Amino acid sequence: MIDAGKKPPAFTLKDQNGTSVRLRDLEGKWVVLYFYPRDDTPGCTIEACDFSAGVRQFRKLDALILGCSADAAASHTRFIRKHKLRVTLLSDPNHTVMTKYGAYGEKTLYGKETVGVIRSTVLIGPDGKVAHHWTRVRAKGHAEQVRRRLEELRG
Repeated sequence: MIDAGKKPPAFTLKDQNGTSVRLRDLEGKWVVLYFYPRDDTPGCTIEACDFSAGVRQFRKLDALILGCSADAAASHTRFIRKHKLRVTLLSDPNHTVMTKYGAYGEKTLYGKETVGVIRSTVLIGPDGKVAHHWTRVRAKGHAEQVRRRLEELRG
């Protein structure tokens, strides 16, 4: 369970360039870690484009945006180029990190129980602790919701 005020699970994942991104190296910054099902699908594109459109505002708040899906680096690269995204995308092909963050498991999709990626977001503070956890989100408007919460937390 990802609880506010507690340390989130540590991770090291590769980004779209094959570079390792370690959570512990990001302490001192706000980290928006959003989990999404698949590159270049309608909801995931909306969410990624919304975060990209607000990237300057997030940077002013000293926040780094990381998207995470099971897609490979090559898929992330195509997705970034196609939509001119300005966020870093991480690959978790075995759902290891997603499972630890509660972003992979049982969910209801179109009234049917299934297992898959649960669209969710974790906001991690500069102290390395969870500041807020959105356990299930809608893609449209979520980036703005995260930005507003970050502004509130920063005071």
